[in-house]
Amino acid sequence: MNLKKILSEEAVSLALKGTTKAEILSELMDLLVASGQVRDRKAAMQAIEEREAKMSTGMQHGLALPHAKSDSVDRLVAAIGLKKEGVDFDSVDKQPSRIFVMTLSPLNRTGPHIQFLAELGRLISQPEVRQRVLTATTPAGVIAALSSE
Repeated sequence: MNLKKILSEEAVSLALKGTTKAEILSELMDLLVASGQVRDRKAAMQAIEEREAKMSTGMQHGLALPHAKSDSVDRLVAAIGLKKEGVDFDSVDKQPSRIFVMTLSPLNRTGPHIQFLAELGRLISQPEVRQRVLTATTPAGVIAALSSE
C-alpha cells in the first residue's frame, strides 16, 4: 500500500500540545478537519471516541492508532501527530505513545483501512523507521520516513 496517497503534509503535526489522550484525539481530529478531509467533526469525533472506549488503540513501540469508520469521510484519511515526551494512551506495552496516527474510513469500506493499519504497524515496529519519524523536522520528512524503508 502506498502510504503517500493517504498522508498529506497539512495533516501532520510535529509537536502536539495535548497531554492527555482526549486532548491528543481532539488535536488529530482538528488536523483532519483543517485539511478539509472530514465533513462533520462532531460525528467523526464521536466515532473515534466510541472506538477508543471499546479498546485502547495504544499499541507498542510508542505508537497509537486511533481509528474509526464514519460517514463524515468519502475515502480513507489519516492525520499524524508527534509528541516526543509521550502521552499515556493505555498502550499494550504500558509505555507512553509518541507517534499518533488517526485514521477514518467510510462506513462501507473495510479493505483499505485494514491494509493501512497493518502497513503502519509493520513499519513502526522497525526501530530505524520510528527514529526517522521522531527526528523528522518537517511534515514532508515524517511522510518520507513512513513511505520508504
